[in-house]
Amino acid sequence: MREPPPTTQASDPSPTAPAVRRTTVSISVVDGDTGRRVENASVTAEGANRVGRGLFALSRPARATVWAPHYETRTFVLPVRYPRVAVRLYRPGGQWLMYGVDASRTQSHPGIHLRPPFRVVWSRDLEGLLEFPAVVADGIAYISNLHGHLFALSMDTGKTLWQFDMHSYREASSPAVVGDVVVAHSWRGRVFVLDRTTGQLRWSWGAAGGIESSPVVRHGIDYFGDWAGNVYALDLGRRALRWTHRDGCKITASAAIAGRTVFIGDYCGRVLALAAATGSLRFAASAASPVYGTAAVAGGRVFVPSRDDGSLVALTTRGRRLWSVWTGAYVYSAPAVWNGRVFFGSYNGFLYCVSAATGATLWKVYAGGRISGSPTVIDGIVYAGSFAHRIVGVDARTGRVVFRFPHGEYVAVSGNRGRLLLYGWSSVWAVEPRR
Repeated sequence: MREPPPTTQASDPSPTAPAVRRTTVSISVVDGDTGRRVENASVTAEGANRVGRGLFALSRPARATVWAPHYETRTFVLPVRYPRVAVRLYRPGGQWLMYGVDASRTQSHPGIHLRPPFRVVWSRDLEGLLEFPAVVADGIAYISNLHGHLFALSMDTGKTLWQFDMHSYREASSPAVVGDVVVAHSWRGRVFVLDRTTGQLRWSWGAAGGIESSPVVRHGIDYFGDWAGNVYALDLGRRALRWTHRDGCKITASAAIAGRTVFIGDYCGRVLALAAATGSLRFAASAASPVYGTAAVAGGRVFVPSRDDGSLVALTTRGRRLWSVWTGAYVYSAPAVWNGRVFFGSYNGFLYCVSAATGATLWKVYAGGRISGSPTVIDGIVYAGSFAHRIVGVDARTGRVVFRFPHGEYVAVSGNRGRLLLYGWSSVWAVEPRR
């Protein structure tokens, strides 16, 4: 019998590694406040191959770092599921982190260059008096209303991102942004420290009396006064008091800091100068009557509103009286300082501009009603709200009115480099230049 021919059996193919699938991701960098492209940004991504300007090929999420001159550095995880990623960077000098702009409470923002005419982008009614303005950081505005509700609002849309109830029957201060937290003071005498992103309470602390002082934070220390007549230095990192100065007179004003000294006014008509490190009294100078509003410090001088005396008083930072300007009506208004000029409002309805050196009146403008809130200077325009329910904007050099807004009450404005926020009784409007 014939045998069948032998069969040739094919050998198994050797296994090959599966092809690695890579995704090309395009990263664009924009200014978070203005929305404009940041042309000189630098982008790096760990474990990803750069295939072009702002283009990276990656097979798994990578840690990316974005940097540009004058901006904060941002590090984040670069995903593979999105072919295009827009990264927002913010300029630290364009944020509004505390009441009065800076620790010396000059009420003048050098990093914002926005001028009228404006158009309204969005508005919100927050259902309660807005006596103090929002602080703004990285595209979010933080503001409290009369009923103790603290809001985080998107500067893009006005949408509420989160809300925190301080369970207070009245609020009359601005919060402050410090790193990744928001610090808020309440009339019922509590300090709240909240997660800036979520609004979750991290911890709180109780003072002896109600607090109207807005926080001023330097080197992690929050300085403020209370109705019981105490001045506190609260260490936010250690969650403990650094020191307490017992003044004995009610304090509603916020503290201002210049160098190593904390300045704050009281209802006994004095300006206290305290050592920032220890709380020891350096001097107590007379302001002639109770000090309700916050003092401003600039050029080696302290500018103090004297409520019942109806005047603005200028002292040296060593406590020597230099001059005063009398208005004939209550002066609740905290002053603003800009380019050697001091701006303040009076219950007589006038907004004053005086020389910081001599106190000479350079101009005054009738605002339509009593001025209680502090004026604010932005890009050479000084804004003031009045009890006539309107806001005026005045050329800070000439006294010419260049802007009128049909709403207003207390402090008129805050904002960032892209938009300003204007404040009425309970509503806030986001505006930007029409051009």
